[in-house]
Amino acid sequence: MRFSAEQQNFVESVRAFCAKECGTPQQRAELTEGGTLADSPALLRRLAELGWLGISLPAEYGGQGGTFVDECLFLEETARGLAPTTAYGTGLTAVQTYLHWGNDEQKRIVVESICAGNFEAIALSEPGAGSDLASARMAADLDGDDFVLDGQKTWTTAAHLANHILVLVRTDSSSSKHEGLTLLMVPADAPGLEIRAIDTMYGRTVNDLYFTQVRVPVSAVVGTVGRAWQQLNRGLGVERLIIAASSLGSAQRSFDDVLAYVTQRQQFGRTIGSFQAVRHRMADLATEIALCRTFLYDVADRLDAGDEGGLSRDSSTAKIRCTEAAKNTALEAMQLMGGYGYAREFGMEAQVRKALAPPIYGGTNEIQREIISRSLGL
Repeated sequence: MRFSAEQQNFVESVRAFCAKECGTPQQRAELTEGGTLADSPALLRRLAELGWLGISLPAEYGGQGGTFVDECLFLEETARGLAPTTAYGTGLTAVQTYLHWGNDEQKRIVVESICAGNFEAIALSEPGAGSDLASARMAADLDGDDFVLDGQKTWTTAAHLANHILVLVRTDSSSSKHEGLTLLMVPADAPGLEIRAIDTMYGRTVNDLYFTQVRVPVSAVVGTVGRAWQQLNRGLGVERLIIAASSLGSAQRSFDDVLAYVTQRQQFGRTIGSFQAVRHRMADLATEIALCRTFLYDVADRLDAGDEGGLSRDSSTAKIRCTEAAKNTALEAMQLMGGYGYAREFGMEAQVRKALAPPIYGGTNEIQREIISRSLGL
């Protein structure tokens, strides 16, 4: 699709911001405590001050009132600029459910929170329920005017930074596994909730959550009791587009960096980019990234137009292609850079580490292929 002049100016502004604020390894190290953190609250607040957060969220609840295409442009460009703000996308995922199923107060609270540069989280997975989310068993029992939560959630992104956590619980175990699930808005500082970091190869970003007699009022229900499975589907479709947009930015950054390398690095008296074997590999990477970009923004544009008929299938397609393009581009770039690809100074090893997770989270790409195959009647 063609972007407007305003959108092109927006992209240039975000690109300039990233170059200035997190453009060097030293700056990123300072923002992330030496790479031990995946997200920088300070940088996210600076983005909020510019009015760029929540660009696609409704103005009536404190958002910027823009389009989802605008949001994808922002997500792509911040990923391309290596901004340590990836968990912002998690908040966008959570707010999709609040906006479609929450009450006015819930919508206002989470939208204003995101636009102010705060983090929001969503807790779905459990030790025994990852790809099969409908198997979630963490209980929330009604006690008077409160729900009482007991159990464990895992792989919860940004829970240690969030103001609120959208938690999937089982309020009725007597029906089928797709029924009896409920979503609750839980304060991240609720008494009885322990948030414990999971050590990963990409800095602190995910957590185990332990709930011990955590009480929230019935007003914390998002949507309808027992109907969470149906409520989640639309939000998870948008989540896949959010992941796809960020992965597209990561793929582009890896490509940009390796292109600069192969046009400068000389061997056998010529730049290595002049060898056909290298030229053709670069051409393949450029082709894949271009196709990913065209498809992603077409889906986002249709979403803005209210055409959500194929959202589940198309968002799965976008998630598969963009996340795998990011991984393949980073790995190819590392190979083309030789030993320098492994050196922290050149940054490609960090791009590889970053690109390995998206094909897994947000619903593994194997699950996305199941969604697509079901849409084909298989």
